[in-house]
Amino acid sequence: MALSDVYIIGAGETKFGELWDKSLRDLAVEAGLEAIKDANIYSRDLQMLYASNSLAGTINEQSNIAALAADFSGIAETHVPAVRVEASTASGGAAVREAYLAIKSGEYDVVMVGGVEKMTDIYGSEIIDVQSSILDREWESFNGATPAALAAITARRYMHDFKVPREDIAMIAVNDHANASMNPDAQYRNKITVEQVINSDPVAEPLNVFDCSPISDGASAIILASDEYRKKNRLDGIRIVSSAMSEDYLALHSRKSIYTLESARIASKQALERAGIKKNDISFLELNDSYSIYGLLELEDLGFAEKGKGRELLGEIKINGSLPVNPSGGLKAKGNPLGATGVSQFYEAYLQLKGKAGQRQVKGARYGMLHNMAGTGATSVVHIVGE
Repeated sequence: MALSDVYIIGAGETKFGELWDKSLRDLAVEAGLEAIKDANIYSRDLQMLYASNSLAGTINEQSNIAALAADFSGIAETHVPAVRVEASTASGGAAVREAYLAIKSGEYDVVMVGGVEKMTDIYGSEIIDVQSSILDREWESFNGATPAALAAITARRYMHDFKVPREDIAMIAVNDHANASMNPDAQYRNKITVEQVINSDPVAEPLNVFDCSPISDGASAIILASDEYRKKNRLDGIRIVSSAMSEDYLALHSRKSIYTLESARIASKQALERAGIKKNDISFLELNDSYSIYGLLELEDLGFAEKGKGRELLGEIKINGSLPVNPSGGLKAKGNPLGATGVSQFYEAYLQLKGKAGQRQVKGARYGMLHNMAGTGATSVVHIVGE
């Protein structure tokens, strides 16, 4: 039996930000219902639900997120199976991959993937400690390491070894904010300058506040369907061309190089090979730049620049450049509600490839590469979407 092509036939999203008036379930339901409406189907048409979430069990004291989403989306009465997918900050990408494989295998024809996180229910040192649980708790966070601290150590070594100026790292955040200024769902829609990044409050030297993605609430959802279902029901869609996932050591100190994202390198290579295209065919990138240093590393390890030379692409990453990066605004400016982040990359790709991204539309977009990453690079999920 031939494997089915998989299409995104609908997508929905909430605004990202500090959403004090909305609960975890409110966010999940809002995005899910918007995706169903956009797909022009009914809730009863769904055959499976994959829910992506990273930290609700700790932050919101709410586990069994998939059942919660199914219940309040109105599909519990149809007894549609629902399962939560957790892969730290790569949960969204991993959930989409599970749905993609389920449809491709022929098990299902119509599946929803929904990602949600409600992070502002705690704050200060408490949220820092919870976020640090994505690291190796015994060897890293127990000894005082945080995600920001490890990103800073990586940045300092990278800058030293490759003589990279601080200004070049700041350019990743500047680009994110420029794009987010055109995204109505973004948490931060203000443009910033390199000087503002460098002079913002310090977090972990050399990284400052404007180098770091914010604490965010938000949800995103997409509807996936088999090619047969899409054609039978005369539905439009964007194809998920390929999917790949790779692992590396959890603890940063166990890796051969602290500034090489080996999981990203392997997953991107596999995704391109499975798609049957070249890196030059990629029209835009959505990166997992939770800290600005990761933006440069991803440009290199996804295969678009040699190690230490990602800075040479900085003139081309704008919306009108040869390699637009984070047209959504990225994690820094659009926001980073962990469980929703990976799914929201597909929301952006869906808009871009349907020509509905408004002011931030990438002209002539054909293929997008989406990279969702766990922590400091322990897990990478890479998808290519397009024609």
